Amino acid sequence: MTNDPRRRVGDAGERLAADYLTKQGYDIVDRNVRRREGEIDLVAIDDGTLVFVEVKLRRSGRAGTAIQQISPAKHARLRELAEAYAADHPDLPGSLRIDVVAIDLTVSGEVGKLHHVRSAIEN
Repeated sequence: MTNDPRRRVGDAGERLAADYLTKQGYDIVDRNVRRREGEIDLVAIDDGTLVFVEVKLRRSGRAGTAIQQISPAKHARLRELAEAYAADHPDLPGSLRIDVVAIDLTVSGEVGKLHHVRSAIEN
């Protein structure tokens, strides 16, 4: 476990997202994949499609909602990451998709809203 508070919050968000996706029938195959292009939060399989999941968690809405925090540069980086990961794992499904799970916490730290956006980023 890390002492970095941001990393702990990120880890908590990824656990919440993975639990949610598993309940939706996704099979989580990888977590926190670090590559030179960046990091993939979750990799899953959903109905024969390889899904790359960006998890965004925000503690309050002061800086906008979690879903609003994904920049165009991050979109491009996620596309590169997905393609590179898929190329390195030919045993996994060839159909790719990038989803976003955005979690907004209440002021008290409880899950306020969880938004799952399928095909959030064109690949």
